[in-house]
Amino acid sequence: MIGDGIEDEEKWLAEGIAGLQQNAFYMHRALDSNNLRDALKYSAQMLSELRTSRLSPHKYYELYMRAFDELRKLEMFFKEETKRGCSVIDLYELVQHAGNILPRLYLLCTVGSVYIKSKEAPAKDVLKDLVEMCRGIQHPVRGLFLRSYLSQVSRDKLPDIGSEYEGDADTVMDAVEFVLQNFTEMNKLWVRMQHQGPAREKEKREKERNELRDLVGKNLHVLSQIEGVDLDMYKDTVLPRILEQVVNCKDEIAQYYLMDCIIQVFPDEYHLQTLETLLGSCPQLQATVDIKTVLSQLMDRLSNYAASSGEALPEFLQVEAFAKLSNSIGKVIEAQVDMPVVGAISLYVSLLTFTLRVHPDRLDYVDQVLSACVKKLSSKAKLEDSKATKQIVALLSAPLEKYNDIGIALKLSNYPRVMDHLDSGTNKVMAVVIIQSIMKNNTCISTADKVDALFELIKGLIKDLDGTPVEELDEEDFKEEQSSVARLIHMLHNDDPEEMLKIICTVKKHILTGGPQRLPFTVPPLIFSALKLVRRLQGQDGDVVGEDQAATPKKIFQLLHQTIEALLSVPAPELALRLYLQCAEAANDCDLEPVAYEFFTQAFILYEEEVADSKAQVTAIHLIIGTLQRMNVFGVENRDTLTHKATGYSAKLLKKPDQCRAVYACSHLFWLDDQEGLKDGERVLLCLKRALRIANAAQQMASATRGSGGPVTLFVEILNKYLYFFEKGNPQITSTAIQGLVELINTEMQSDTTTSDPSADAFFSSTLRYIEFQKQKGGTMGEKYEPIKV
Repeated sequence: MIGDGIEDEEKWLAEGIAGLQQNAFYMHRALDSNNLRDALKYSAQMLSELRTSRLSPHKYYELYMRAFDELRKLEMFFKEETKRGCSVIDLYELVQHAGNILPRLYLLCTVGSVYIKSKEAPAKDVLKDLVEMCRGIQHPVRGLFLRSYLSQVSRDKLPDIGSEYEGDADTVMDAVEFVLQNFTEMNKLWVRMQHQGPAREKEKREKERNELRDLVGKNLHVLSQIEGVDLDMYKDTVLPRILEQVVNCKDEIAQYYLMDCIIQVFPDEYHLQTLETLLGSCPQLQATVDIKTVLSQLMDRLSNYAASSGEALPEFLQVEAFAKLSNSIGKVIEAQVDMPVVGAISLYVSLLTFTLRVHPDRLDYVDQVLSACVKKLSSKAKLEDSKATKQIVALLSAPLEKYNDIGIALKLSNYPRVMDHLDSGTNKVMAVVIIQSIMKNNTCISTADKVDALFELIKGLIKDLDGTPVEELDEEDFKEEQSSVARLIHMLHNDDPEEMLKIICTVKKHILTGGPQRLPFTVPPLIFSALKLVRRLQGQDGDVVGEDQAATPKKIFQLLHQTIEALLSVPAPELALRLYLQCAEAANDCDLEPVAYEFFTQAFILYEEEVADSKAQVTAIHLIIGTLQRMNVFGVENRDTLTHKATGYSAKLLKKPDQCRAVYACSHLFWLDDQEGLKDGERVLLCLKRALRIANAAQQMASATRGSGGPVTLFVEILNKYLYFFEKGNPQITSTAIQGLVELINTEMQSDTTTSDPSADAFFSSTLRYIEFQKQKGGTMGEKYEPIKV
């Protein structure tokens, strides 16, 4: 059916063009022979083809354009006729004898154009006559094209300022009146199209109307081009008349298009000075009109105007643009009860963008917009609409992008209240945006109050907001979110130790509500932030500086102890153990022996009670030995206790190779270069001998279970420890002992039961080369190595 309709239309168009061309041919012949009567006869017959009702606007336009081209030639002929002495007034009368009204009016408009140009009558009289005559065509499509033709032929003949048609009797007001009248009649015809034909063709009619809308809109463009339309005339006459027509037509398509036209074609300074009038019409429009887009475009134009012209800013303040826009948006939202939340929020986004561009210094305006948004959202607990949610994210992101400073956003009392209306997922997205803004701009949050407000804002990342268990979240996303919180904690800083301590306490209060999954991410940065403060305060222990001093290392260590304890609920014993050792090292640097001892005690308790995995035990014992080696604050008794514990645990590891390595690592606890009192050669030798026994036992166990001994790697590692202490001058480590160990390794390697291992062989070869190198180097060290034969 549709196919047949299109084919029929093509056939009708072809017939129309054929008829038009045939009559145009005879018209040209008449024109060539200067036969006016025949020219008028054939031109009227040619224009009769435009009387058709069977074509769609698109096809009718094709036919109209062909007729238009012919009419231009006819107009040229009329001009020539008047030059040859033919009276233009007679010509004007003559064309009115055409049989049908449509050809008659086209010819009348054509002659009217020549009549105005001849200046034999005032332009305003001819224009008034033509615009009145055109009322004779009330068919929407035919009427629109006729009036479009009238507009086209008259646009350069309007009595405008500086125009050749401006006379004593002709004024700009006449030109404006003509265009407005033509616009009004065209709009009525355009709206009437909506109400013709059956209801089932509503969509088709709307499509056709949209194709014709520019014919109506051109009138407003012509108005905007009239030089004489100054601000006063626009304010008093032009805008009220256009808006009256827009409001009264009560048509959704026309209202939206014409409001858009007004905003686009007239100058920005006019909009600024007539804001009240323009905005006053918005609540009167049909409820279905997409007024949010219209208002958004108006605000965009005004904000671009403010950005491009610095002198315009006082005007914005003078006309109270923000107050008027804000008030109008409120009225529109109130009037359009069915407006979805997303529409209202997008209006507030546009208003906020306008405010940030025009009045960036007025935070009260920004907060006012957010307050209005909160009021609109207050009817809903949490937003479900994803489009509305995106708009809220845009609303909240705008101040961050404008000011590049989260500190300003924290001053906005309604900012967190808007965030509260976001669902859990989007709240997190917004929190990440806030953190990214801080990172990007390297913003330093320097007071506890600001930190408290900030963490209140990003609480979606800090704790479960709506009872959603963390297990249901995507693991990668969760890690990324928590890592961003960790990075944020490192950005918090204040040079004043007391304020910094308050910041640390504030962060602790927030992150400890995060639950066991979050703590392993958020506790470490807090601990290291506090340790950084401890390093700044080294040497103060409270007793010296006075008890009124709030930030002392002792107090901070108490806080650290409580914070690390929270990790035990996770449980994360390996992480807690590492943090205890970090704190012990800081306490050592502050010369606080009891505190350091307590942290070590906690580390050992964790090791005993919580660290069960054998690999984790190996890592933990090496961390303990490494940290203990760097400690210089302990007295003999405390050091012996801790060292004894460390060596004891080393020897109790599950696997023999692990035992061996941990025990020979303990040898470093008895020989510290930078502490004279800690060079106990005998105990170093005891550790190394014990390590040798364990290595031997490991070799025998391998032989018993697999029928062949393991590689000699452990022996070579112990040999390297012997060489280290030999060079350090440990009197208990003699060249004889080293010689014996080298021979033992050689024997083991030649044994049939030993498994060959290229890496162990290479390691041993390198060690022997090192001994040779030291012998050849000469000097004191060369003499020491001389007795060793390899």
